[in-house]
Amino acid sequence: MIMAVQETGALRAQLDRVSAQVPAPISNRIDAAIREIEASGTAPGLSVGDRAPEFTLPDQLGRPVSLKERLATGPAVLVFYRGEWCPLCNLHLRALQRALPEIKATGASLLGVCPQAPDRALSIAEKAGLAFEVLSDVHQEVIRAYKLQFTTPADLQDVIGKVFQTDLSVHTADGSWRLPVPATFVIDRAAVIRAAHVSTDFRTRMEPAAIIAALEEMKTCS
Repeated sequence: MIMAVQETGALRAQLDRVSAQVPAPISNRIDAAIREIEASGTAPGLSVGDRAPEFTLPDQLGRPVSLKERLATGPAVLVFYRGEWCPLCNLHLRALQRALPEIKATGASLLGVCPQAPDRALSIAEKAGLAFEVLSDVHQEVIRAYKLQFTTPADLQDVIGKVFQTDLSVHTADGSWRLPVPATFVIDRAAVIRAAHVSTDFRTRMEPAAIIAALEEMKTCS
């Protein structure tokens, strides 16, 4: 199954409203940085049909969670996000939480992955009332395995640091300015990616409705 992912919907409207609050000169600099990341080709992400790499990562309470164990009971939805410092990521995680009952009704599990330490993952889990596991990829090995890692361009570092008053080296567990491209993968029990959304533009994410549609289609095809 190859699924065409639409970027319109309730979540997209929320993300657009937040993005629209950024002044045009700053937004233009962000656009230029996104084009730079895209042109570099460093974070294309895995594609539909690829095998999802196995991993074991600690959740927000430090407990080990493996993809293999989750796939033993059903499909998995794997969501990579930048961190609890990112307001768009927070909107995304809350939207996923609202959709969690429908996701679980398909027999799937939902896993978030970020480059932050477990204590910061716990912070967003508590603030947003997340009832799904948020995993910490402290060395970004899984992020690299899924071909999502990039180094924040210099001008975007300046924007994040000086305009948004955020030092990413404090937020990332490895103390770097490396991040994952936000991405969502819907993975079947054979560890094959059946639907995906990967975009260097962090202002776009896979709609929960598209995730659920992919899971439902997998059920009908199984």
